[in-house]
Amino acid sequence: MIDEIAALVDRYRVWLKDKTALRQVDDDYVEITTPFLDRHNDYIQIYAKRKNGGFVLTDDGYTVQDLQQSGCFLESPKRQNLLKVVLAGFGVQNQEGALVVHATGETFSLRKHNLIQAVLAVNDLFYLAQPYVASIFLEDVTAWLDLMEIRYTPNVKFTGKSGYDHLFDFAIPKSRQAPERILRAINNPTKDAARAMVFAWIDTKNVRFPDARAYAILNDSERTLAIGVVDALTSYDVVPVAWSKRESVTEALAA
Repeated sequence: MIDEIAALVDRYRVWLKDKTALRQVDDDYVEITTPFLDRHNDYIQIYAKRKNGGFVLTDDGYTVQDLQQSGCFLESPKRQNLLKVVLAGFGVQNQEGALVVHATGETFSLRKHNLIQAVLAVNDLFYLAQPYVASIFLEDVTAWLDLMEIRYTPNVKFTGKSGYDHLFDFAIPKSRQAPERILRAINNPTKDAARAMVFAWIDTKNVRFPDARAYAILNDSERTLAIGVVDALTSYDVVPVAWSKRESVTEALAA
């Protein structure tokens, strides 16, 4: 068995060598085309140059730029921290958007491997783009409600007057101090999302308690809320709550 595995490992090394292509792109850099594929099914390319008796390996900024061009922006503190954690796991630095490692002749293979693995891992951050990030925002809202000890029922479905079913993320039952409260977490607070919330609430409110209230928790972590979105919600008795100002409704939701 061990001989068979050893043969397979040797075969992998041969494949890796045969499928790796080199090209001199200028006086300083050599382009290394690897057999590993990114999420576009393109071969991952990195670049190497000599520096201070060793080598610098980099993706030349391609990985992060590709994410941004695909709608996955990494400017927010939470995403920047996530990127740092991913890169730290491979010993890779982020230098103005370029992924970089330094190597000696002895560590070249290991550092090259680490850089490729980092490129693959950062590629996976694409799943923070829409619609995947919506589930992350919902998790943030859930964690906040738990932290504030606000009781709730998740994933509540109500049938409106129209006969359509409407799903809300949370329902907070009425108490002696406060009416029933219905919440929806809106990760991408566009006018269309506001209209959808308004329709759901208008269609639902007449079959709920007369004093029930609706809240829209709006993600403003990466964009400023449009006035039209806030006005549309307010006009139909939906309370808009910017995520950055969620503390303003803690007392009302916890009552």
